[in-house]
Amino acid sequence: MGQEKELNTSSRFSLTVKEMIAATIGLSSLLGVYFTLQADIATAMQEPKPEVQKIEFDYKDQLIRATIEQIQLDVGTVREDVREIKEHLDKMDERLYQISRQQ
Repeated sequence: MGQEKELNTSSRFSLTVKEMIAATIGLSSLLGVYFTLQADIATAMQEPKPEVQKIEFDYKDQLIRATIEQIQLDVGTVREDVREIKEHLDKMDERLYQISRQQ
């Protein structure tokens, strides 16, 4: 802390040749990466969007068809259950009618 240096118009600094070359290489590398990314972005914006491939469409179609078939099976099972419940209710209704006539 004994030597405090102030920065003013008469201040000097020095760079070695190695430091200047390293700075130049680093700066050119960053510029190269930047312009490469810009070119890639421009190319990607011009390319068409990927279309749905046939195999992907086939898989989705198979999934939808399988789901529909499963729903149809479930509906069939529910219909059978409702039919059985109606038969039981009809029997109970008939028995109640018989009981009410006996009394």
